[in-house]
Amino acid sequence: MRKQYYEYRHVVGFEETNLVGSVYDVYYERWQGRCREMFLLEHAPGVLDQLSGDLELRQVDSECEHLGEVSAFDEVSIRMRLDELTQTHIGFAFDVVRVRDGVEDLIARCRQRVACVRDVNGACTPAQVPEQLASALSVYAVVPATQARGTGTGGRA
Repeated sequence: MRKQYYEYRHVVGFEETNLVGSVYDVYYERWQGRCREMFLLEHAPGVLDQLSGDLELRQVDSECEHLGEVSAFDEVSIRMRLDELTQTHIGFAFDVVRVRDGVEDLIARCRQRVACVRDVNGACTPAQVPEQLASALSVYAVVPATQARGTGTGGRA
């Protein structure tokens, strides 16, 4: 069964904000990393053992579109989805949502792409995405818009 997203909740602290109370950009990436880590702990614990060995999930690309602000003591929900999966790379899509008094506001849309690599005799070598991870992520895959709309004419009138 396909799920909409994996969620990690966080309460913003003073150390994550600047003098005017806005959250530093670096924390958006940290929250995304924490979300990925908690996902591994809950859904692919066998991959954690591999990460203690020679496997590395190396971030190769990242972007974040800021749509609003969060401040100290705001609760945020970091919602992760699988955006892309190849043999050696994983693309993640994240929505950062502020949750306040039962109201949710989209604060940022972020993307990350990671490569699976292994250290082979001191050299960084591409590695296949572990099956346990690929399987666990598959239920959080973004549904392509063409599939979500149902049947149609395939672009023909």
